Amino acid sequence: MAEFTMELNDEQREVRDWLHGFAADVIRPAAAEWDEREETPWPVIQEAAKVGIYSLDFYAQQYFDPTGLGIPMAMEELFWGDAGIALSIVGTGLAAVGVLANGTEEQIGTWIPQMYGDQTDVKVAAFCSSEPDAGSDVASMRTRAVYDEAADEWVINGTKTWATNGGIAGVHVVVASVDPELGSKGHASFIVPPGTAGLAQGQKFKKHGIRASHTAEVILDHVRVPGSCLLGGKEKLDERLARAREKAKAAGGERVKNAAMATFEASRPAVGAMAVGTARAAYEVALDYARTREQFGRPIIDNQGVAFQLADMRTQIDAARLLVWRASWMAVNGRPFTAAEGSMSKLFASETAKKVTAQAIQILGGNGYTREYPVERMHRDSAIYTIFEGTSEIQRLVIARTLAGMTIR
Repeated sequence: MAEFTMELNDEQREVRDWLHGFAADVIRPAAAEWDEREETPWPVIQEAAKVGIYSLDFYAQQYFDPTGLGIPMAMEELFWGDAGIALSIVGTGLAAVGVLANGTEEQIGTWIPQMYGDQTDVKVAAFCSSEPDAGSDVASMRTRAVYDEAADEWVINGTKTWATNGGIAGVHVVVASVDPELGSKGHASFIVPPGTAGLAQGQKFKKHGIRASHTAEVILDHVRVPGSCLLGGKEKLDERLARAREKAKAAGGERVKNAAMATFEASRPAVGAMAVGTARAAYEVALDYARTREQFGRPIIDNQGVAFQLADMRTQIDAARLLVWRASWMAVNGRPFTAAEGSMSKLFASETAKKVTAQAIQILGGNGYTREYPVERMHRDSAIYTIFEGTSEIQRLVIARTLAGMTIR
């Protein structure tokens, strides 16, 4: 087990500086344009692919960093550049992790390379879980997958929403219910290959922030996929469902508790790191502005009211990073989240991003409210962190239930 440390090693510092350079030189100059266009920034993704950032190899290297700091460090630097473009770059990772976590070796080797494409033909992938009536309440999922034994195919019907890259992706990973009576225990994940009939993009959402990231509904109308597209295979699924039914029966028919919330707990620090990156970016703009903007014959940072705001902003950012890094280290090293440390990190970092970006606008005054300065965009982008991957209210619920000794469900 790697010891917890706040010191990056030489290799990590080299990667951090490389990512920071890409964020400064490639992402930031393009941020305002793609925010206004509200389109996927394909040229930036292609540049990321050319240098090796948009690739399975890079993501895997950071994911398997024994210190746990690879992913949060990478997320912070990319989202320091711009949240919308960064989410377009890392969004495919959501689908890739879904396959890595649940797929067989053959499925991993077959589908994940197709998710990214290559430097000359870049692809993206989509992870489809949320539904119009099943966001935080994943047990209420209505998308159904029914096995056609004669054809050895699964038939999927339903509507997914809030899907990053939904509809424009080549490979879609879709979570569906195969046994509704078991709640979330009756869910399974499926690969929907490129060009599969019956899958279509629904509404594309026009969003308040992260507008360079494509978010849309995905409609599944009698989508047929081969039996081999069930992640993990049918034998493994049947065994899992049998165990779940026995537990439900032993519990007197009570609804099976939702283990998905416990699974999400381990991924939430990455979202916290995204929030830290956006907060840090806004703080740096505000700090530079306060040092150079003069009023009444002196820089405004000489005013205690401004200086104290900046002091609070920096303190909150550093505290958020500490929580994110602790939770990331715990997750990689198999340490249990006995106090919901994953949710703590996501909650505090998300709320910090909203607060810090709002303070940055205040420090810049009227300039901060215009699109000539980036803090206006950063403030809009920051709103998503308290919503996706579990709202702040859900994080508090998870933390409270954990402290009370209750099962996360």
